Amino acid sequence: MAEPILFPGTVEWSGENPGISLKEDPDGPFTTLASFFRVVLSPHGRGHALVLLQSPQEASPPAGRANLCLHDNEPLARWLVAEFVSHFGAFRGLPGLSGLAYRRLDSVVASGDPGSRYSETVRAGDLTVELAWSGLGRPFCFALPPDKSATGRHYMPSLFVGCESATVTVNGRARPGRPASREIAGQRITTAMLAFSETWIRA
Repeated sequence: MAEPILFPGTVEWSGENPGISLKEDPDGPFTTLASFFRVVLSPHGRGHALVLLQSPQEASPPAGRANLCLHDNEPLARWLVAEFVSHFGAFRGLPGLSGLAYRRLDSVVASGDPGSRYSETVRAGDLTVELAWSGLGRPFCFALPPDKSATGRHYMPSLFVGCESATVTVNGRARPGRPASREIAGQRITTAMLAFSETWIRA
């Protein structure tokens, strides 16, 4: 019998973290960044958070292109942004992340099937944001060591499902761009993927 795999360190949070990053030009900047969290365990309890950058390169964009964090647990949301999102490759150093407006969400609804099409819909007052993934691929499971993880401090075992296309729709209007090609753990996917059973363990 094979030996069990036990990760050393402290589990900081566990849950889901699907994301969508869109570009109009594969070689250009991201036009929209969305990172969604459904956390089941953390130092700040359970909760949801959607970090949405509609203007990644602007710290103070117009209201119609605001950079937002929609949440139902603000201490958790601020901790995720400070300790994790700010280290994610697509988000790192962006002016848009420094001017996030935190808003309480009213509801979160997951729908669809991760084998074909899947979506998360977040509502906050007069704002409705839908993240949708389609053309979903074969699930694969991997674990990044600390030196390969976004933070450089955590093991990150996770189950990913890559997808061919994805949309971010804000109040019925689709944000411009499409996912770009990327590679992770030897798998060719895009900058839009489902991430389930994701756990961050501080080494």
